[in-house]
Amino acid sequence: MYLEDLELKQFRNYTATKLKFSPQINILIGENAQGKTNLLEAIYVLATTRSHRTGNERELVKFKEDTAALRGTLVKQPGKIHLELILSRKGKKAKLNFLEQAKLSQYIGQMNVILFAPEDLALVKGAPAVRRRFIDMEFGQIDARYLYNLTQYRTVLKQRNQYLKQLQLHQTKDLVLLGVFSDQLAAFGAEIIAKRITFLKELEKYAQQLQDQITQTKEQLRFEYETSVAQTTAKSVESLYTALKQLYENNREKEIMQGTTLYGPHRDDVRFLINQKNVHVYGSQGQQRTTALALKLAEIDLMKKETGEYPILLLDDVLSELDGKRQTHLLRTIQDRVQTFLTTPSISEITRKLIRDPKVFRIAQGEVFADHSETTAAAKQSGGKQVDR
Repeated sequence: MYLEDLELKQFRNYTATKLKFSPQINILIGENAQGKTNLLEAIYVLATTRSHRTGNERELVKFKEDTAALRGTLVKQPGKIHLELILSRKGKKAKLNFLEQAKLSQYIGQMNVILFAPEDLALVKGAPAVRRRFIDMEFGQIDARYLYNLTQYRTVLKQRNQYLKQLQLHQTKDLVLLGVFSDQLAAFGAEIIAKRITFLKELEKYAQQLQDQITQTKEQLRFEYETSVAQTTAKSVESLYTALKQLYENNREKEIMQGTTLYGPHRDDVRFLINQKNVHVYGSQGQQRTTALALKLAEIDLMKKETGEYPILLLDDVLSELDGKRQTHLLRTIQDRVQTFLTTPSISEITRKLIRDPKVFRIAQGEVFADHSETTAAAKQSGGKQVDR
């Protein structure tokens, strides 16, 4: 899978831009606040219909404009797919091969992307909400059923919380409706927890392989899913549903008193362990960064297994946050495997030596220019031949 071309109109600081990419490595060079990250964000939004940087979609539309448009041609094994996303005050319109989709869920998953930015190092040492968001964004791309259950869960959770608040304020006394909400929430929650456990087991397997390579098998990496439902690894969807329902029944008065739902996947977390020790608490900064790197790179193999295609990798100035050893491992892992977009202020010597035949773009004030001099220099350093894609 790779993105052949991209067209932006009124997106962030881009007025009108058309680009054609290499199916291998594309390097975006530019100073800060020129549009490098905006371009990666555009690819991410085109794939997922949402930004990784903001929840306010008005920020994605160029200042003083009403709408923004993103269009791209995706090359997959069956053939080419034309993607289009229109952002406006009225909402979002998504099209596949020029046909508007009734639901965004019918669009999401066509193009799978993995984003790795400096803030992703917070996956290991950050708050539980960061890890939950990571799980939901990544698993939602590769499993339409997971995305559906997650959407339904969030809807029922909002309704249940509003009703608990009404019970707390004595605006209603009807506990039957609370039971209905609890039953629905337990049903969707059980599906979500079961799928998270399954995917995390697969992700752990691939991440451990990468951890072995980076640390010369000195460190054993494990993932543990933490939830209010005990011993989840041995439970089916049905037993998880029963356990969640029981939790809601046993803690009904407590939740009414606090006016919110205290149990379920929206409160769960993931622990990362190296040699049986919690990396968040006991890990060095190097171990935390190695774990984050292994986790993100493991997604490549997981998505390939689940979808049959390698995803597109977006690296937003992440090389500056990694030492030479980890840079080398990252670049060798992605070379010739996945289409990659890499932002950087300049091409370092290590990048020149490790990346073969990249396509290089220079970005300044929302304008993008193909940089043939840098492309040729990088190709010569790697001993490859420069090809104009």
